[in-house]
Amino acid sequence: MSHLIDEGLPVTVTPAPAEWTVARPWRGIMVATALPFHDDGRSVDHDAYAAHVRWLLDNGCDGVVPNGSLGEYQTLSDEERARVVRTAVEAAGDGARVMPGVAAYGSAESRRWTGQAAEAGCGSVLLLPPNTYRADPSAVRAHYADVASVGVPVVAYNNPHDTRVDLTPSLLAGLHADGHIVAVKEFSGDVRRAYEIAELAPELDLLIGADDVLLELALAGAVGWVAGYPNAFPASCAELYRAAVSGDLDRALPLYKALHPLLRWDSKTEFVQAIKLSMDIVGRPGGSCRPPRSPLTGAVEAEVRAATEKAVADGRN
Repeated sequence: MSHLIDEGLPVTVTPAPAEWTVARPWRGIMVATALPFHDDGRSVDHDAYAAHVRWLLDNGCDGVVPNGSLGEYQTLSDEERARVVRTAVEAAGDGARVMPGVAAYGSAESRRWTGQAAEAGCGSVLLLPPNTYRADPSAVRAHYADVASVGVPVVAYNNPHDTRVDLTPSLLAGLHADGHIVAVKEFSGDVRRAYEIAELAPELDLLIGADDVLLELALAGAVGWVAGYPNAFPASCAELYRAAVSGDLDRALPLYKALHPLLRWDSKTEFVQAIKLSMDIVGRPGGSCRPPRSPLTGAVEAEVRAATEKAVADGRN
């Protein structure tokens, strides 16, 4: 199988690793894709985005997650958001490899976006809990039940820092027992939760949700990674992930230490700008963000730039 890149030359697609299957397409490395805009900063560059999706798959990643926070979905119009999903599916050549974010203020809207993902042929969706207020467990369970009723496998996204709603291990176990989620993107930063989740819901797939705890969660049994920094360094990140999940610390630990000055930016407020700046430096279509996100400046920009340039000098790709 091959894709045609802009120059018209065939590029061999890296075969999917053993953990990726059509039955469980949320496993493996699912890249939360950054979204390029045209120079006017107002319109989405769908051609550049399609090329970026193909490049990620050609360089060892298993799938993509459009319309996540890294994709600045909050700033997109409905038309833009729907087209981003269609672009990703077309570029991937297989809808199973696309897991759109379907977060929204209301359950009905999340359900609508899940229906759109189903129509596009996506293999799964990524869903935050209700976040317009501090929802209690009963509201969380009703929310996931509503969206799961569409019939597309739902991956829960636990990000209590931003949503102020914590999908605790016991709540996740309940959602899984209800049949409403198949996996969780765990972004709490508390790696100890991996073991409790495995005890309470052994069939629930644990996905690494923050780049800077990749090794810890991989060793704890994670079967996937919803990833940020492969946008700039897909091959090196794929090497790190596969060494980590296989327990090969001789390979994984030195690479993890080398990449950690970049990976930690995935957990910082400026993560979108940081990853886009790194993409610019390595020649990918990063570019500007939509307001209110503004470009990095001063010491923060210098730190991201220095870490990226060192990774390039060290041969990371």
